[in-house]
Amino acid sequence: MPKTTIYSTLALACMLFCGSQQGYSQQRYDLGTTFTELADPTKDTLSDWSNVKAGLHASFVSIDKRYPKSVNPNLTVQQHATLEAWKGEQVSAQILLWTNAQLADVVVTPGELKTEAGTSMGADAVQARFVRYVMTDEFASGCGHRKPEDFKASLSADMLDDLKSYDLEAKKVRPVWITVKVPAEAAAGAYKTVISVQQNGQVQGQLQLTVHVQNHVLPPSSQWTYHLDQWQHPSAVARVNQVKMWSDEHFEALKPTMKQLAAAGQKVITTTLNKDAWNVQTYDPYADMITWKKGKDGTWTYDYTVFDKWVQFMMDLGINKQINCYSLLPWNNEVHYFDERKNEQVNVVAKPGTPVFEELWTPFLKDFSKHVSSKGWLKITNIAMDERAREEMDPAVALLERVAPEFGVAFADNHKSYQRYHKSTDISVAAGDPFDHKDLIDRRKKGYITTFYVCCSDEFPNQFTFSEPAESTYMAWYALAAGFDGALRWAFNSWVEDPLRDSRFRTWPAGDTYIVYPQGRSSIRYERMLEGIQDYTKVGILKTKLTAANDQANLTKLNAKIAKLNTAKRYADWNKDLNDAKAFVNELSKQLK
Repeated sequence: MPKTTIYSTLALACMLFCGSQQGYSQQRYDLGTTFTELADPTKDTLSDWSNVKAGLHASFVSIDKRYPKSVNPNLTVQQHATLEAWKGEQVSAQILLWTNAQLADVVVTPGELKTEAGTSMGADAVQARFVRYVMTDEFASGCGHRKPEDFKASLSADMLDDLKSYDLEAKKVRPVWITVKVPAEAAAGAYKTVISVQQNGQVQGQLQLTVHVQNHVLPPSSQWTYHLDQWQHPSAVARVNQVKMWSDEHFEALKPTMKQLAAAGQKVITTTLNKDAWNVQTYDPYADMITWKKGKDGTWTYDYTVFDKWVQFMMDLGINKQINCYSLLPWNNEVHYFDERKNEQVNVVAKPGTPVFEELWTPFLKDFSKHVSSKGWLKITNIAMDERAREEMDPAVALLERVAPEFGVAFADNHKSYQRYHKSTDISVAAGDPFDHKDLIDRRKKGYITTFYVCCSDEFPNQFTFSEPAESTYMAWYALAAGFDGALRWAFNSWVEDPLRDSRFRTWPAGDTYIVYPQGRSSIRYERMLEGIQDYTKVGILKTKLTAANDQANLTKLNAKIAKLNTAKRYADWNKDLNDAKAFVNELSKQLK
């Protein structure tokens, strides 16, 4: 999420880089299945590969590590890996391929997962995807305008591609991500499969994967308890797919990406009330969802056609807990509308607390309330604000309470002021900012949501393309340890100019603007985030069972493991403590029925 402290920098960047919004919306972008990765800019290309024997090499490796593309891995080959999973859970493994010479047409094929008795999970339960390398940079000072030459660049293994085969480069590695989706109806037991690595149709190696399915069922993602709020960006999808904004083709192109979001248990639909609420801080401006018109007689009318279609589209995918509407407080305080008397689009600066602010927003809020009520959405609709200071929030909240108190209020807070707005139904506190745990408990009793969020200023934990993979999992465990209901992150798919190859952006650390890639391509960050969200849900289920069984000893041990992760600051053993907590959960769930 952007920070107010870089507002002037962003305004300058927008003048320099955002001048032609039409140019962005019309720019052609190649989404072909094959593309060439950018060249490795590091000294890794000087790595010594002289000890690597001829042929194709393959080994299971840790999912906690990103492997540099040009570095000789020098590892001990692991031909077997074991995963623990609940019924209905998705789990991951990683294979690394490497070769001293160029090898064309490499295929990684998982077999069917079966028990010794012959029980199968189904042919589609296991999937292998080649991991692609994207250009990334470094955290450095976090937020602020970035010239690429001023930041250390490197290639990061992140995007999961659906290519059936891959041509391996000489003296390079190629990770392969293994995904196992255990069916909810699967029988408990040990399932095994052989993963075959072939080149030009000839088997070059075989690796064995075992999945121990425990006798617990993870509910479907729509029922997960973790409150995931990753903001959506429909305009980016229109641009990279070269389709007209809000057309039927656009909504069809949105499906693969938004289905990914729903599969992660997303709870919130991101909508806009007027013009781009963030003053074009993204590569693609946010397109209007509601159009305002002022008649010649001074009366207002509002067209909700796009808003309704977008909300219903997301609900049909299963994202239906909240509608967060940005923003009563846009970053530049501007509102635009079509003025019939002038026969033109008008931009008006409407600062909170001024007469024009109330004149513009009062009739809209009243009309909008009637509209969402007619759709049956009022109880889940929040008027949302992002990182606004007290001087703006106070008059905005006062207006809401006076003219439309029936709306919920969502607020991302980096001003340490969340306690002032105790009626806010959805508050997200900046990671690392102080909060009172009693407030979280009290808000939960009222049915209110309290999450934390990370943005360009947070080095850890985060989901940049250079972040350690386990950080995406750690975020859910931190929420669990700190007592939050979940987490917010400012963009799920706000794609940059060339998202398949270069994740860097003009103002924030690389990867800050998106988690997944165009046309349904996943990422290591997404897969590990999903892992953490599943863990959060599993821990809640186990705690309920332990409490029912009056098993205070194991409950105390579990809470102690979780408590170690109650920090948003990097420390030496964070990944070890995370894996230790996960291992304890696996052992504990084996014991419980």
